[in-house]
Amino acid sequence: MNILKNLFISMRPRQWTKNLVLFAALFFVKAFTDLEKVLLATEAFILFCLASSAVYLFNDIADLPKDREHPLKKLRPLAAGKISKLTAAMAAAILAAAAIWGGFYLNWWFGVTVISYILLNIAYSLFLKNLIVLDVFTIAIGFVIRVVAGAVAISVPFSSWLILCTFFLALFLAINKRKSELAFNAASGNRQVLGNYSPAFLDQMSMVALSATIISYTFYTFSSEHSKLLMLTVPIVLYGLFKYLFIISESRGADDGPSDVFLRETSLQLTVLVWIAISVFILVYAQ
Repeated sequence: MNILKNLFISMRPRQWTKNLVLFAALFFVKAFTDLEKVLLATEAFILFCLASSAVYLFNDIADLPKDREHPLKKLRPLAAGKISKLTAAMAAAILAAAAIWGGFYLNWWFGVTVISYILLNIAYSLFLKNLIVLDVFTIAIGFVIRVVAGAVAISVPFSSWLILCTFFLALFLAINKRKSELAFNAASGNRQVLGNYSPAFLDQMSMVALSATIISYTFYTFSSEHSKLLMLTVPIVLYGLFKYLFIISESRGADDGPSDVFLRETSLQLTVLVWIAISVFILVYAQ
């Protein structure tokens, strides 16, 4: 039971919130009233949770020596010796195989996105995470794959503006994660790529990504085929982005990712709920 418990912890269920972006296509094409498509999107979400957990286990195996030297990551089950490398590797293989099999069972294109996501993240764990700029680009592309996966799972088209918005938002979050890591890990040298970044460069990248996120989301709402009133949600998105910037600037030095910040901060959760409520009302009732 202890092994299963520690394996589950290593699967990082708190990070499964990232896979909620698979519901983006379902939401923006107004398919959330179609029970069949909702069930398909839910299946896709579960399969990506399996795939992402397999990736996290693989990453823990690849980073094991460094994690044992990290002040927080050394407490992870694998680094702490609570599960063996063999156990983690077998679990990762089983989860990945289940995700891929389930993906192709759902439909062929969704299966392709699952494989693409797994291969991209294996490449990230092995070498891409050590390449300046490409490391955060890879993270952003991972979110784009999720959005595309959500669309192909329910067999609906996706907007190029939605893809761009997802990419820039994920890029913005990844860059600010690097800023937190730089403050927290610089002294330990735990993450190699941090030696190539500076706070000033990351600030510049963050502002570019933030501007691109706002512009792409604004154009997406203005070009919506459902209702131009979606543009009313732009100030809510702006508030959420600025609030996130404020939160991480106040807690700089904490090695938290976007998922941890979101799950901890009630204000961000309320912002997302307000955005969802208003967007649903506009999509359902406004013409």
